[in-house]
This record gives sequence, structure tokens and C-alpha cells, in this order.
Amino acid sequence: MQIDLWTDPACFDALRAEWNALHAHSITRVPFMRAEYQQAWWSQRGGGEWPEAQLLVAVAREGGSLVGIAPLFHARNRDGRAALLIVGSIEISDYLDVLVARAHCDAFANHLLDRLTAPDAPVWEVIDLYNLPGSSPMRAALGRAATARGWAAAETLLEPAPAIRLPGDWETYLATMVDKKERQEIKRKLRRAEGSEEKISWYIVGATDRAGDHDLAAETEAFLDMMTLTPDKARFLSPVMREQFRATLRAAAENGWLHLSYLTVGGQRAAAYLSFDLGNRLYVYNSAIDPRFNPLSAGWVLLGYLLQWAIENKRAAFDFMRGDEDYKFRFGAVAGKIYRVQISRTLSAAELGGEPAATHNPDEADCFPAQ
Repeated sequence: MQIDLWTDPACFDALRAEWNALHAHSITRVPFMRAEYQQAWWSQRGGGEWPEAQLLVAVAREGGSLVGIAPLFHARNRDGRAALLIVGSIEISDYLDVLVARAHCDAFANHLLDRLTAPDAPVWEVIDLYNLPGSSPMRAALGRAATARGWAAAETLLEPAPAIRLPGDWETYLATMVDKKERQEIKRKLRRAEGSEEKISWYIVGATDRAGDHDLAAETEAFLDMMTLTPDKARFLSPVMREQFRATLRAAAENGWLHLSYLTVGGQRAAAYLSFDLGNRLYVYNSAIDPRFNPLSAGWVLLGYLLQWAIENKRAAFDFMRGDEDYKFRFGAVAGKIYRVQISRTLSAAELGGEPAATHNPDEADCFPAQ
């Protein structure tokens, strides 16, 4: 296995077709690891999170065929150490990993660690990988590779990542995935909204069956403006972060996995969910609510419609991603796990913090299953 290091952002375009073909067979097939998302993230460095980052994409081939990609960058991490992190780290990409087929995990982990210590690689104290799903076999593969070299490897359990494994129909979902009290509450709020004097409707921007029906730029700005109606989100949406969202939505729309939904009340936008529809999973990424419509529980109503849509369109899972907000569990989500994995040649596991990194099989029961 030969690994080349790319430092030019042109790699995202140069490798796009191969990259996404590998993504389709990789251990973690999430939107955040697609070439177009990675390129959009890099264009704004995560909305300005990493202004001093230097790109370092490790590309592995066997017999000329692409078998692995570790899209990394070099920067000072949150601990102030010279680190290699995954492109997408940390705040706005809920799941991250390397791209590799399950059969190549151990070989790729070993060759990657060797390549990252070569003279032409940047100097680093720690490989610092955030947001790896608990089900990722790379947790164990990297732990084994580090241990074999006498290096320290540690991992830390981060936020929960709740998701719902969807049944075949809406009534089965209500009967089996939520308790009686929440089932009654969901039905009550939907009935109240649909019985409102003002017309309630909803629509999707970017779904493949509705492509071209809406002005993406205008709908994007409407979503961002609605986000600013919530004080915390208004502070979060700096000018560079707004540009990051624009780049991400364009990339998702152009490549067929954008799912931006709006609930309207009397023709006015009342609530919105920005989701990514990829594979057989709907990833709920962010939301926006106009507080004028709180009496109608606009966010809950739209979430109910989204769940019905996902079930009717045979999605296997409804993924709320990171965060332990109560409403996710009230809708029947089960918390998956995501990890921070650190590897160092010079620091001890105690200095890195966390628990010794996994060297065994990943969490097979994790709500984020291997795909």
C-alpha cells in the first residue's frame, strides 16, 4: 500500500470521482465525508474554526486503485498541541472518520501511521480524531497500530448521537417507538395544527423529487435569517459561518442529498429543518423556528411531518446526530456513541486523557450501525 500526501486543495476536485466511489463502500458513509462536503468545509475552515490550518490529505493506493483516504489538516488543537485532525473537525460535522473499506482497516491504519512519521510529513504531537462513530472499526485498528509501535492511544466518549430506527409505517412507529404519553402529545399537536384557521403546509427544497421547484439561494437565506431569531444561533452565525452554510447547502443540493424543509402557516415560514438525505438515512442537521408560531408547536409539527416522510420513503433511520436535547428522546431516539481518539508518540495515555483506545471490536450495538 502506497500513501501519498496532498497539501493542495485541488485534491478535492482531482479525486472527487474516486473519492465518492470509495465513500460508497467505506466503513462510515456519512455526508460529512463526501468530497463535496469536505471541500465546502475546507473553503471556510469550518466557518472560521481553524484559520491557521494546513491541509494534509493522505491517499492510499494498491495496484493503482484507491483504497483509503485520511483527509487531515495540521493545526494547534484545543489543547494547544501540534495536531493532525480530520477535515470537518470539530463543531459542525457530527460524524467523521477515514474513508476505507472494512477489509483494509488494519493495513491502512498501519501504513498511515508510518507515512505520517516520514520526513516530509509535518511535525505533530498528537493525531486527534474527533466524532468517530462507536461502530467504526478504525477505533480498534488505530488502537492496535499505535500499541504495536509502543505509542499511546486514548479515547474519550463525547456527546450522545440519538437516532431512530424506523419501522415500515407511521402507526407502527407511534405504537412501538414512543410511549403512550408522547404518542398522544404528537397526535394532539398535529391535529391542532391541521385544525388551525390558518392553512398549514410544508415543502422540501432540494429533494430529488422536487429538484428545481425552489430558488436555493433565497431558501438558504431564509433559513439563515430564521436561525438568527434564536439568540444562541444568532451569535453562532458569524459572517464566515453564514458563508460556510451557504457553501454546504450548495454542495448538498448539487450532489443530490440536500433536504431543507419548511412548515408554513398562513403562507409564512414558521419552522425549518436542514437535513441531509443520503443512503437510507435522513440526517437532521439544524433547525430554525420563528417564535411567533410557538403556540402552534411549529417545530414539533414539522418534525412529525419529516418522520412520516422518512417512513413513507423507506428510510431506515432518522438521525438526530449529536446532542442530548430532550425532544429527540421523546420522539423515540436511542443514543448512539461518538468518540475522540488520540494517538501520540511522545505523550502518555494519562497525558492525553480519556481511556485506553479500543483494540477490540467496536460497539456493535451502537445506534449508528456499520452500513
